[in-house]
Amino acid sequence: MAFALLTSVAPIFGLYTSFFPVVLYMFFGTGRHVSTGTFAVVSLMTGSVVEQLVPTPLDMNSSSSEAAEFEGQRIGVASAVALLSGIIMLCMFGLQLGFLSTYLSEPIVKAFTSAAAFHVTISQLQSMLGLRLPRHTGTFSLFKTLASVMENLPHTNMAELLISLVCLAVLVPVKEINMRYRHRLRTPIPVEILTVIIATGVAYASSLDSAYNIEIVGHIPAGFPRPRMPALHTFPDIAEDTVAITFVGYAVSVSLAMIYADKHGYSIHPNQELLAHGISNTVSSFFNCFPSSATLATTNILESAGGYTQLSGLFTSLVVLIVLLLIGPLFYFLPKAVLACINVTSLRQMFLQFHDLPELWRISKIDFMVWVVTWLSVVVLNVDLGLAIGVVFSMMTVICRTQRAGCSVLGRASNTEIYRPMENHSKCYEVPGVKILTYNGPIYYGNRSFFREEMSRLLGLTPEKIRSREKARKSLEKRERETTVNTVERGIANTSFSSENEFFKSETSESDVQAVLIDCSSVIFVDVAGARIFTQMCTECQKVGVHVYLANCNESVLKILTSSGLMKYMNPQHIFVTVHDAVMYIKQQKV
Repeated sequence: MAFALLTSVAPIFGLYTSFFPVVLYMFFGTGRHVSTGTFAVVSLMTGSVVEQLVPTPLDMNSSSSEAAEFEGQRIGVASAVALLSGIIMLCMFGLQLGFLSTYLSEPIVKAFTSAAAFHVTISQLQSMLGLRLPRHTGTFSLFKTLASVMENLPHTNMAELLISLVCLAVLVPVKEINMRYRHRLRTPIPVEILTVIIATGVAYASSLDSAYNIEIVGHIPAGFPRPRMPALHTFPDIAEDTVAITFVGYAVSVSLAMIYADKHGYSIHPNQELLAHGISNTVSSFFNCFPSSATLATTNILESAGGYTQLSGLFTSLVVLIVLLLIGPLFYFLPKAVLACINVTSLRQMFLQFHDLPELWRISKIDFMVWVVTWLSVVVLNVDLGLAIGVVFSMMTVICRTQRAGCSVLGRASNTEIYRPMENHSKCYEVPGVKILTYNGPIYYGNRSFFREEMSRLLGLTPEKIRSREKARKSLEKRERETTVNTVERGIANTSFSSENEFFKSETSESDVQAVLIDCSSVIFVDVAGARIFTQMCTECQKVGVHVYLANCNESVLKILTSSGLMKYMNPQHIFVTVHDAVMYIKQQKV
């Protein structure tokens, strides 16, 4: 019921969403410890869509037939989002696109959920303070909502503020006890249920709704809802937001399922999870449900209580069923401020994710930057736009790392077949006359210029050197052709040719590089542009009298290099399985 407030629909629809998806996931899902239902972030994103299409009129009478029609329009939009989200997931299952969840990395998911927790908290302030304010959507919505709340602080309902303070004073410490002593407690203290029961009793006995004008839940119908068609005409308006909601819900669900699967030693199937959540959202949308996903708090409680299979969801759904059939109408006088406090306190785990930042900084500063950029984007801009920026930024870091992959000179450890970068291993020495290079990344259009610059720098291949060496070689060949006839006819040795030849060899020995061996073990792929720059490097090496050798090429890289015509400029016998084999061959050729 609390998360229904985030979705901007009546609390009863939160109960429906906590029942139907749970039962359906139990049959199709692979996460044994996952509890599905309402989730704060998904509810918040869905609520933004609902508010955009069906904004709240401030002067509406809550007891009129107009209010019932208004709630019907809202749940129609929310269930349409659930239906479209389910259809998208089923299409992704048909295309076997479960791997797309990997693009939402752990820093992105944690930063996103942590930032979304701030949106949830700020959105609940008006309910906790008893303010009747319109909900802001779009970019900078968090700051707009906060400014609106601050502006209307003088109109705070003191009774609802007191209720909120008392609820927070009870919920926060008891939840802390549940967390700290979870290994000693057989089951967590059901503080939320107790708070709801007590608050409802106090509000009923004191007639708080009429005496102090507090906002209560109101009528909760008993029984199952009748099947109803979602608002299909809203599909064009909700399509863009629904895609973001789908990816967020699926990514959180799969991430949560993987965490508990790793903890308990079993595996889940991402594509099967697409099917499970797709069916859950599609079918439940016809029963007045909004989008569902795996939930952090209830999954943690379920695992702590000893649940080991999907059947544990049956017992949670039975509790909701009892509420739907029997107990629901008794919550008529439940203050909405209590539900808002439950929403805020349920975000404890999301706020605690800030504790991961020091360790993330120590392990990977790039992942730390991904976390910070995602968090700031979600907080400052909006939930869906911030997530998109986080994903794009994360992808850019991957591209930048491949563009600036390191190029190193390898040296050989004494009396071994081990070759390691010389800048990191002082006991490795360079093989005389052989420059062994390794490039730690793919060679493609994005980094071909950097690859060429690094290779030229390590080999000392400047344009001036290439021109002078090529000029000397052509002069030598011309001199050889001119003197060949005289040498044969007169039987006189060509001393001029010999001296020229010796001069060329001496110049080669000065550079101390007669062969270049490229270790391709870290080159995972090469595209056409990379293959061409590779071929160009080989021709430039040949111009200065340096032979090129390859080692540790994987099959796909070697296939692209040969298809691009590299073998026209390189001897096929210069390709080896290991670096050491190539070094031994080069030494034999020198002898």
